[in-house]
Amino acid sequence: MRVLQRLPSIRAKLGSTIVLAVMVTLVVIYVLFAYALRNSQAEADFLRLMVVANRAASADLRKTPPGVEILYLNHARYFEGRAPDELPPQYFDGRSHWGVNAEVIWAAVPMVVDGKQVATIYAYRNAPPRGLVGGFAKSARFLRDYRWQLLLAGAIAGGTALLFARWLARGMTQPLRDMAAAAGSMAMGEYGHRVTTTSRDEVGQLAEAFNRMASELESVERQRRDLVANAAHELKTPITAMHAHLENLLDGVEQPDPETLQVMLGQAERLGRLVDQLLDLSRLESGDVPLHRGRVPIAPLVDRVVSEIEVARAARQVRVESEIPDGVPAALADAERVHQVLFNLLDNAVRFTPAGGSVTVTAQPHEGAVQVRVADTGVGIPPEHLPRLFERFYRVDSARSRDDGGTGIGLAIARSVIEAHGGRIWAESRPGQGSIFAFELPAAASRGDEEQSGPDPKTNVGTRRHL
Repeated sequence: MRVLQRLPSIRAKLGSTIVLAVMVTLVVIYVLFAYALRNSQAEADFLRLMVVANRAASADLRKTPPGVEILYLNHARYFEGRAPDELPPQYFDGRSHWGVNAEVIWAAVPMVVDGKQVATIYAYRNAPPRGLVGGFAKSARFLRDYRWQLLLAGAIAGGTALLFARWLARGMTQPLRDMAAAAGSMAMGEYGHRVTTTSRDEVGQLAEAFNRMASELESVERQRRDLVANAAHELKTPITAMHAHLENLLDGVEQPDPETLQVMLGQAERLGRLVDQLLDLSRLESGDVPLHRGRVPIAPLVDRVVSEIEVARAARQVRVESEIPDGVPAALADAERVHQVLFNLLDNAVRFTPAGGSVTVTAQPHEGAVQVRVADTGVGIPPEHLPRLFERFYRVDSARSRDDGGTGIGLAIARSVIEAHGGRIWAESRPGQGSIFAFELPAAASRGDEEQSGPDPKTNVGTRRHL
């Protein structure tokens, strides 16, 4: 494994692994075949010894093969040559014979001169031992006799496996190489690269996860740039207005009367409100704001927020109604923060509902949670804007929102508050049919769910923040 870890690429590792596996498989197959065919070597030995004996009988044997001995049986029935301890049977009948005893295997052929047998030529070699040792010896002989064929087959199989492994590894590792190149581009600030793959294995899953990560990073980078640009623009607007009034006062174009000072004060308040909201959003997203959870009855809280909206937006001539049925459970939440979210949603609904329209707040239990819905009869929101409504500084109609005093941060704060409670918030709308902003909070099962440090919703609904 350490050797594989030193290889420079996955392709090399995969190719080496496949070739090694093929070679090991071939060796095992060769050994099994050799052991299975060990007895077939006896017939081959008889044939080889018969050929050697025939050549010796015809005086055509120039070199005796390794391990083979030649023995002569003359007409006086005496053996000549290097005889084994256990002699083979004597044959002098003019025919060929072969056999095996405890020590040797042998073949005998007649030696004929002028039509008359003058001797019998024996070619013999030591017989392999019997039992398991003999079986291994025969297998070793099989491998030795066919070693070049086996080596050639192994080389062909290994080369074929290597080529196939490289071709297979190229397809498997191409997404990885693409991801490495894309990661390098992302390190330089380019987030538009994606990896294309049709594989469904782990590499394909990794490529899909990489593409999702790249999309998220691209979205985060886009939001960061938009945040910087929008924050700079929002801060610049009141600063520019105050700067112009101050220059007019210094030049004597305007007089420091209460009306001029009131305009400058309004711009300063707008600037301070924007900074406070940015700080509040930053603390919420980082989790630095503790939540004092307790039982928050929905109906009293909604009634209170509705009354505040009616006072703050009386000039809009929009009817605000609360339709909370009996039996809606209390939410387990921070009353101050829920008030902040509800006030923001109602304020937005009233501001974007034409005169004579209405805004209705409803609530109902839903799968262990409390669902609150704020529905208006406004102009609605195009579908392409719905996924981005809760982003910082995002506006459907930027000019109208800015003139009406909005900063584009209220919905982002609302989302952070609801998600910090473990709930969710969303928007539903169709152009010309009004909009619905809804959120869910965990329901309080009993009064024991209330934390000791939590505020009492009856006496501390929270500091009112008009976003």
